Amino acid sequence: MTPQPIAHPPGLPRPGLGRIDAGLARLGDWLGRHLRTVRALQWAVVAVYLVLVAVPAFLPLPGRSAQIWTDLTLAAQFAFWGIWWPFVLVSMAVVGRAWCGLLCPEGTLTEAASRWSLGRAVPRWLSWGGWPFVAFAGTTVYGQMVSVYGYPKPVLVVLGGSTLAAMAVGLVYGRNKRVWCRYLCPVNGVFAVLAKLAPVSFQVDGRTWAASPRPARSEAFNCAPLVPVRTMRGAGACHMCGRCSGYRGAVRLARRSPNHEIVHVAGTEPDAGQSALILFGMMGLAVGAFQWSSSPWFVSAKQALATWLIERGTAWPLETTLPWWVLTNYPEHNDVLSLLDGTMLIAYVAAAAIGLGLALAALVALATRALGAWSWPRFHHLVQTLIPVAGCGLFLGLSALTVGFLRGERIDVPFVPEIRALLLAGACLWTLRLAYAVAGLSGRGLRRLSATAAIGAAIALSSAGWVLMFWIW
Repeated sequence: MTPQPIAHPPGLPRPGLGRIDAGLARLGDWLGRHLRTVRALQWAVVAVYLVLVAVPAFLPLPGRSAQIWTDLTLAAQFAFWGIWWPFVLVSMAVVGRAWCGLLCPEGTLTEAASRWSLGRAVPRWLSWGGWPFVAFAGTTVYGQMVSVYGYPKPVLVVLGGSTLAAMAVGLVYGRNKRVWCRYLCPVNGVFAVLAKLAPVSFQVDGRTWAASPRPARSEAFNCAPLVPVRTMRGAGACHMCGRCSGYRGAVRLARRSPNHEIVHVAGTEPDAGQSALILFGMMGLAVGAFQWSSSPWFVSAKQALATWLIERGTAWPLETTLPWWVLTNYPEHNDVLSLLDGTMLIAYVAAAAIGLGLALAALVALATRALGAWSWPRFHHLVQTLIPVAGCGLFLGLSALTVGFLRGERIDVPFVPEIRALLLAGACLWTLRLAYAVAGLSGRGLRRLSATAAIGAAIALSSAGWVLMFWIW
């Protein structure tokens, strides 16, 4: 499908559209004009981030009587896993990747490092489309192995290691760019996917761009995340920093329908890497990662394997432990994973990723086939309709940590089951609506309904994992 040029992309402000559109356009321009203010804010976030990541790792582990309000380690854990990550995730679907462009400490540090970069061109291997899935999967599994949500040293290894890697990439590739953010950041793929739902984005009028005279070099802007702004049609790669706002009179921050990009843009940019991330990562691996510690299937499988090993006189997998930076090992807190525990953890998460991913892919394939002859672009387009329910699942998993931290402080959060049910139901209905709209681009009548029903089955399968976790186990 070839994108058609349009004089005004949906949501791009036109004269007389009202205060909201004019206000958004002015906000975008303000960001572009006040880069020093934005940088000051970024460095303030960097300072807070470095304290929260580094300092707790060198402090004694909190005692049983410690509280969030009085202990820096607990406060840092709550800040990162109870507030920071859940609501950064939500922000992607609300204001796009504004976190990335305006606040993210890794983005700030890698761009700062790139000022002294060797300036090498980005090699082909680094821009491989599979990195978003590999980075997300690797970080998620390793984080579970070392209990990153519960202890400060793993936080320093995972987040601090990621930050050092970001700076190292900045020192080698590009100049004044965010090469790490564009290709290798562990959450880049997830953020790019969720930003497609944002009701505001920087939008480009291609005809105005082409018709305007070439501006002076002094008016040029630096797009740090390497977005080809002139041809940008979606919000997935844009960091919402505002540096390009108003350029050639063609770039504006503007409203759009939250459904617009999924329905009208995603089909023109089929992406196997994103499909793998959504199906096998956000909807498969994430369920296993959040679920394993409470899963009766995990406990039963581990007990069965342990019994089998003991009956054969092989007890060392049950007794062998590894350093804390490989597997959780905090005997003073009665929190130790044996080699058997670690193996079963990896196996469980891998089984969830592969099993759920393949089942979901099969249902999307069924929807694709229901609309006519097989088409990979159509398959990838239908996968994109699952983004709301995939994103909601991640938020439910992360926000469970928020609730857990608060309950540990004897703060009861009311109506948690009901709120979770409403969020999940809303995300399922949103996905179903997107599926019906996308199916309508290729089929009508029974074909359209059959394809939507197949996506509905995928929604039910994905939701089942969260229902088991929150309402049954």
